[in-house]
Amino acid sequence: MVEHLIRQRDYLLDISRALTSRLSLKEVLSRILRSATEMLDGQAGLIALAEDDSFVVRASYGIRPDVLDDFQPLLSDIPRNGATGFAIPELGRKVQAVGQVVGMGLHQVIALPMVIGIDLVGVIYVFRTEGGSFTRNEVRMLQSFADQAAIAVQNANLYESIAHKNRRHDAVLRHSADGIMLLNPDLTIESINLALSHITGWPLQEAAGSYYQRVIHWAKLEEGKDLVDAMNSGWPKNGQNVLYAEGDVRNINGSAISVGITYAPLFNDRGELATIIANVRDITKFREADEAKATFISVVSHELKTPVSIIKGYASTLSRPDIEWKRDLVMDGLRIIEEESDRLSELIENLLDTTRLQAGRLTLSIREVQLDELAQRIAAKMTLQSDKHQITTTFPFDFPIIQGDEERLNQVLTNLVNNAIKYSPKGGQIRIGGQALENRVQIWVSDQGIGITPDQQEFVFDRFYRIDNALSRKTQGAGLGLYIVKSIIDAHGGNIWIDSESEQGTKFTFTLPLYQQ
Repeated sequence: MVEHLIRQRDYLLDISRALTSRLSLKEVLSRILRSATEMLDGQAGLIALAEDDSFVVRASYGIRPDVLDDFQPLLSDIPRNGATGFAIPELGRKVQAVGQVVGMGLHQVIALPMVIGIDLVGVIYVFRTEGGSFTRNEVRMLQSFADQAAIAVQNANLYESIAHKNRRHDAVLRHSADGIMLLNPDLTIESINLALSHITGWPLQEAAGSYYQRVIHWAKLEEGKDLVDAMNSGWPKNGQNVLYAEGDVRNINGSAISVGITYAPLFNDRGELATIIANVRDITKFREADEAKATFISVVSHELKTPVSIIKGYASTLSRPDIEWKRDLVMDGLRIIEEESDRLSELIENLLDTTRLQAGRLTLSIREVQLDELAQRIAAKMTLQSDKHQITTTFPFDFPIIQGDEERLNQVLTNLVNNAIKYSPKGGQIRIGGQALENRVQIWVSDQGIGITPDQQEFVFDRFYRIDNALSRKTQGAGLGLYIVKSIIDAHGGNIWIDSESEQGTKFTFTLPLYQQ
């Protein structure tokens, strides 16, 4: 008896060491099951774990793998409450039936619950093919093994839960849209995420272990205090929990990117600084938006001021009571007032269109449009505005009718022809042409003007963008015409592009579908 107890103790010690090792749950359960079966002089055993609404075999001993499915009847009708009164109905009969099927001659079985609190997490079975019934002492002995198995399951579940949370937290940090950096108290980097790697150009592995200022290298600090200076001044011990800095950070390639960084300290139980979490946000687009607002105010103020000043000047001059103006001078003054009023009205309409586009409220009034006839009318009208240019149209006689917003398409062609006149000051030919393609039409407007350099072509459809050359600096405009043109084409489901070379003219081409979806 003493020898038997010593063997049991040795088995349980071995299992306890297995529980604290890095063995997998499957390996631990297999070791528990083998030890229990050998201690009870059994020839076979099973451990089944509760999963969802059924029990699944997770460890076996002395049973061929190909017959494990035949033991499924033993796993049915297991009571869910294993704390008191645990019993599997007709277990003895089921074991004998299974033994006949698998050819093992199973004679006796004992099944004990694996319980955590009041929850049944599994059942441990030991089978005998010979010998008498299991004694009360053997039942108590097996229960100690079942308890060890329950602990193994609990540890595995806790480990998996923690591992899952860690994987989830790592995934959140790794794939966050903002850059994230974890810093040690000595300002060495524990890790950075993908977003910060993209911002700074530092690979994840190379950043880890580097000093903070190697990765966050300020080219220009515009707001707040750098982390190193702040810590030298007592942060975060001075009661200031969060630190913010904003400016331009130089990345590994030497270029600068605008960022805002929030530093948050984490303390351990002793109140010592353990980690600094740096949240790095790319604020380039916010700054671009601020610059766009400033540009908008500047451009609109200038463009509105000019016609208003001219209108006021001529109106004040013509209304002077001390001078009697000749009729032709009055008519010239009124013509200029009318032209500047039209220009002012056009600018206001462009600004309203821009606002509608930004708010997604540009609506189209779809009907049939004969683009070749529309182009001819625009050419005739615009010819009267310039005696230096020949404006011609080239369309095939069977050019198809499309579905579109005629007023908006008139705005497109008018803007493109106006641009052609404006940027070909020496005159020349301006051609409006088109051709029919499969399911769409293609229209172009070309001039013989100063052209657009390749480095500026990608920006011509941007809001407030104006070509940077000597002529544009003398030419009036808010930089909204081509932005509106592209937006109208996009709203029709078309595309627009530019072909141009400096001093060799410009050609704008766009396509439109025949039918609107």
